[in-house]
Amino acid sequence: MSKDIEIEVQVQIEKLKPLKEFLEKEAKFDSSMRQLDEYFTPIHRNFLDKRPVAEWLRLRETDGRCSITYKNWHYGKDKRSTHADEYNSNLESFDQMRKVFQAIDIKSIAKVDKTRKSWIYKDWEISLDKIKNLGDFVEIEYKGKKAVDPKIETTKMIQFLKDLGCGKIVRNYVGYPFLLLFPDEEFKTDTF
Repeated sequence: MSKDIEIEVQVQIEKLKPLKEFLEKEAKFDSSMRQLDEYFTPIHRNFLDKRPVAEWLRLRETDGRCSITYKNWHYGKDKRSTHADEYNSNLESFDQMRKVFQAIDIKSIAKVDKTRKSWIYKDWEISLDKIKNLGDFVEIEYKGKKAVDPKIETTKMIQFLKDLGCGKIVRNYVGYPFLLLFPDEEFKTDTF
């Protein structure tokens, strides 16, 4: 699988205990971290003008390391995302990049403060996210090397959670920054 393609589901689940027990027994603990993300948009092409929002430009600080990421989500006619083109690069300085953005009219639009614990299970990274002012989420991302169909892979991810007995599963297609920016706006979800 190309490292520039991201296939994932982001969900809230009713029962976290079955997933936690599974991860402790069957998966390999990978990391625990705090991520501070700041999202930006160019003034001349405001990413927030389009629904669903497809593009995100992010600066991230994780345990003293900095990176920049651009994501362009692909949506079907049903306005549900299937996957994203994702381009990442490490940075020397979060603050210096923010100054560059300000100088060229790229403005800050949202900040996400996340605590994440991640495990590796087969070709998936399974993360338990605690988002300040949003709550608890589960993210499952495909990390395998072979090409897979995004719809089939994300269906497997949801089925995995159902088979574990996680109760009601609500999948959103908009991401954490959207949820923080537009808490009262209706958006596409699926409930399983």
